Amino acid sequence: MRVTATVRVDGVEVAYDRVGEGPPVVFLHGAADDARIWTPQLDALADAFTLVAWDEPGTGRSSDLPPDFGFAEYTRCLAEVVESLRLGPAHVVGLSWGGTLALEFYRRHAGLVRTLVLADTYAGWKGSLPAEEVRARVEGTRRMLAAPSDAFDPTLPGLFAGAPPGAYVPLLAAMAADVRPGTLRTQLSLMAETDQRSLLPTVAVPTLLLWGEQDARSPLTVARRFQEALPGAELVVIPDAGHVSNLERPEEFNLAVRSFCHAHS
Repeated sequence: MRVTATVRVDGVEVAYDRVGEGPPVVFLHGAADDARIWTPQLDALADAFTLVAWDEPGTGRSSDLPPDFGFAEYTRCLAEVVESLRLGPAHVVGLSWGGTLALEFYRRHAGLVRTLVLADTYAGWKGSLPAEEVRARVEGTRRMLAAPSDAFDPTLPGLFAGAPPGAYVPLLAAMAADVRPGTLRTQLSLMAETDQRSLLPTVAVPTLLLWGEQDARSPLTVARRFQEALPGAELVVIPDAGHVSNLERPEEFNLAVRSFCHAHS
């Protein structure tokens, strides 16, 4: 049975869904998303693992972001979630912005990380994309956030290899309607400013790179650079999938996560 729990960290209330029993697997969503993006994973993997999907601060059921919220605060909140499980170090799965956050969590709280699963992600935009692409994304974000409230559309371009999967269109619309502009500004500003390339060679836990073959936002060239920089990292490429590979090809995504976490539990 899926339950919702909360922890409170420095006045910030953080909500998360928990389901299943077994080794803990913690899912970190992307920007403009919340815990609901992991619905097909929570439905499929609860037979073997304790699954946790949080609404990071500023999203979903969690509190608004306080001023000057950064990686130190995000990772402190996440550490409290992992410690509240009382199950030891967790497999940490991060998609897109969530993968960048997972790496920062490892930097600051390595003892709470059993493995990393980095899906369609970045070593920060600055650490993974050409400077001109970063500038274009920053400008696109500025225009998005400057739009009147009735015209605000947080949908980022290039998320899927084809049309969004029909079964999840209502879910995507519901999450988009709940995006808080201030949170999105913080997430994407941190992404634009972050370069984690020097962190990657220091990662000392098993790492799975899980990438959509047709990811247009974080292309396979980024995955290959991760593979070169991360000692012993395994790369699994999901055919016919774009940036949100966990929704577009959930069966392949779930199989890769299940196999990897079983192997390292």
